[in-house]
Parts: sequence; structure tokens; C-alpha cells
Amino acid sequence: MTADTTDRNTYRLSSRNRGIIFILLIATFVVILNETIMNVALPKLMVDLHLGAGTVQWLATAFMLTMAVIIPTTGFLIQRLSTRTVFLAALGLFSLGTLIAGLAPGFPVLLVGRVVQASGTAIMLPLLITTVLALVPAERRGAVMGTISIVISVAPAIGPTLSGLILEVLPWRFLFLCVLPIALLVLAYGARQLVNVGETNKSTLDIPSVVLSALGFGGLVYGFSSAGDGGWGSPKVLATLAIGGLSLLVFVLRQLALGRKDAPLLDLRAFRYPMFTLSVVVIMIAMMALFGGAIMLPIYLQNLRGLGSLGTGLLLLPGGLLMGLAAPTVGKLFDRHGPVALSSSGAALLTLSLWRFSALSAETPVWMLLALHLMFSLGLALLFTPILATGLNPLPSRLYSHGSAIMSTLQMVSGAVGTALLVTVMTTRAVSLRGAVSPELAQISGLQLAFAVATGIAVFAFLLTFFLRRVLPGESDSEGQIGGDAELQPVSSSH
Repeated sequence: MTADTTDRNTYRLSSRNRGIIFILLIATFVVILNETIMNVALPKLMVDLHLGAGTVQWLATAFMLTMAVIIPTTGFLIQRLSTRTVFLAALGLFSLGTLIAGLAPGFPVLLVGRVVQASGTAIMLPLLITTVLALVPAERRGAVMGTISIVISVAPAIGPTLSGLILEVLPWRFLFLCVLPIALLVLAYGARQLVNVGETNKSTLDIPSVVLSALGFGGLVYGFSSAGDGGWGSPKVLATLAIGGLSLLVFVLRQLALGRKDAPLLDLRAFRYPMFTLSVVVIMIAMMALFGGAIMLPIYLQNLRGLGSLGTGLLLLPGGLLMGLAAPTVGKLFDRHGPVALSSSGAALLTLSLWRFSALSAETPVWMLLALHLMFSLGLALLFTPILATGLNPLPSRLYSHGSAIMSTLQMVSGAVGTALLVTVMTTRAVSLRGAVSPELAQISGLQLAFAVATGIAVFAFLLTFFLRRVLPGESDSEGQIGGDAELQPVSSSH
């Protein structure tokens, strides 16, 4: 056994550092759970608040838009403020928003509560990832990233099921009032126990960058989200995409200029590290397939198979739990063997499951649906942790917060793109067949085509995984040169 292997096996986090990560993990679990707990409640809110589908959808759209605006600023916030201050601000905003939403007398106040919730939610995951990067050596990050993957995968899986159970017996307000005591307990515990990690700096906030970021990322997310309903030719969609794209271009140019003065809002010099860039591309492609698949399956189960919100949540729950159970093992395997075997296997399972989903019919057995969703979830478990660790490991400490903010932002944008693309494919195909076949067959055909497109996207991610390789910070000779060679070459070994 080599000394390096011995170090990996004997390394243990101190109790202080374990406590810090534990607090942030619990807080992140609570805020991510909140993201999906509202999804199945929208129909009930339409009835109780006398809202149309377009209006109630703003509870989801506004949440996503706020996330897209806030996340790019987290790199600056985490470097400028102490860990404790950022944590208290994030969970304090989330708790306040949860209280506002739970007591809301009507839709406008409920929408304000969701926006305040999203402001806190946007900060928490980048804070967790940045803290892990600061506290855990690169050789051991796979195992800890696996634990993070439990939070990211299990919380969204539990959300719809928990929401369905609450709505069976209680009013919709309890979706918030049940979460609030947990959030307040974590906030109080964190206020007492959490200490600062790393050093803060005195950089100033560049307001024009904040405005450009909000217009750029917010415009793209809103444009792509609206395209799923209004179509790609809608003037509103075209205008918001144009404003978003132009603002994002100016934002990038400004960050590159500010980077020479070490004062960017979002430090794009992280893209000088090839493994970071490649990992971002792979995770964006995977998120397009994931978000699209996540919205297609409930449509199929509820509209074509007649399942209620609770039944849908229960059918999808085992896949989320499987992701959580597999994540720690995947993280340990990454630490030992590197990313290629794990990520390529995960992308292969993801591709295969999406391909089989493209053959769904109204008679597909429930056991097959469950088996395919388990395969889909296992593929994501094998893919997510290696990609996250491979991308962030090469970065120097000054880019930790910016790297996690970039990844989180682009995951959200790609999720919006994937959802809009696949919903558009589904609806366009269904409309084109209207009158020629029954409405049920038209919708099934649209779903099949959408899953086929998602399969093609996943194939691209599968091919890119063979170019991944593990690079530790000390192995970077210089920015843009990893291991002395910035060129991406397919690898045949695990390292």
C-alpha cells in the first residue's frame, strides 16, 4: 500500500469540521426539499385561491427567476462575508419567506414569500460546496461530495411525496408551516455552533455586473421557461431571450475585464481549467435530460395513467432513495478509482433508461416504469458526484466560491433550457397529430418524441465522460495547463 493510499484511508475530518458540514447539509436539505414540495400543490392552489394555470405557475417561475438572479452573486458574498454571516442571512431569508407564505392571505403575498424563500435557497448550496472545498483535501472530496449528493437527490424525491401526504389531510398552508419549525431549529443551532471558514476579503460589489447578471441569467431562464407554454415564436419569448443573451454577453466581457483587476462579480478564470470546463458542459447536458425527464414522467403518470399527486410521488420515491443510498459508495469509489468508469457507466444507464422511456405506452406495466426510473436514478447517482468533484478539484482556493456559483447557475439555466425544449417537442408533436389520432395517442406520441430527444442529449454526455480525468490542485502546472497538457485526450485508465 502506498503512502498516498494510506493517507487517504486514515484521513478523518475533525469534529469541528464535521459539525460545520453537518449544519450546512441539514440546512441545504431543508431548502432543497422546499423547492419540490410546492409542485404537486399547484392544482389545489388554483382551486383555493381561484387562480388560472398561468397565474399559479408564477409561484414556480418567480422562484426559479430569483435563484437565477441571486446565485451568480454568491461567489462575491461568500468571499466578502464570513461563513456564519452568509449562513444566517441565507437561512434567515428562507425562514422569513416560509413564514410569509404560510400566513399569506392571498396570491400576491404568497408570491412575495416564495421570492424571499428563493433568495435564501440560492445561497445555501454554493455555500455548502465552497465550505467542503475549503475543509476537505482533494483526495477525500469524493466521499463528502457523495454525502452532498444524498441531500441533492433525496430531498427532491421526498418533496412531492411529503406534499401529497400533507395535502391529503391538511390545507396547503401547512406545506410551509410544517417546514418552518425545522428551518428555525437549524437556524438557531447554526447561529450557536457555526464558525467562519477561510479568509474574507474587502472587495466591493460591482453593481453594473449585478444588473447585467440579473438581466442575462434571469432573461434566459424566463425566456426558456415561457417557451414551453407560448412557443418559440412568441414575441415575449424572443424579446426576453434576446435581452438575456445580449446582457449575458456584456456581463461576460465585463467579468473578463474586471478579472484583470481581481474584482469580478463572478470570476470566469475558473474556465481556464479544462477539467472544470468539461465538467460544467457534462453536468449541463445531464441537467437538461434530468429536468426534462422529471417533468415528462409526472405528465405521463397523471394524465395518461390516472395517478394522483400522492401516487405519482410514491412511484418516484424509490428512485430518489436509491440515489441517496448509492451516493456515499459512489463518492468512495471516485476517491479510489477516478471519474471515468463511474461517470461513463452513469451516462450509459441514463441514456438507456431515457431510450426505454421513449417507448412508453398507456399499457406499460407499472413494474417496468419503476424499474426504468430506478435505472434512471442510479445513472444520475453514478454521474453526479464524479462530475462535481472532477470539476471543482483542480481549482485554487480563491476560485472555490466562484466555481460553485458558476456550476449552480449554469445547472439552473440548462434545466430551464431542457424543460422548455422537451415540453415544446412534446406539445408540437401532439398538436400536429390532433384530429388524426385520439388525444391520448397524440399525447403519448409527443411524450415518446420528447424522451427520444432527451436520449440524444444523454448520448452526448456519455461521449464526453471518456475525456474526464482526476486532477488535483498540486498537479496543475499553471492556469489552463493541467498536468502540463491542456488538451483533452480520451483516457483508458481511472486516473
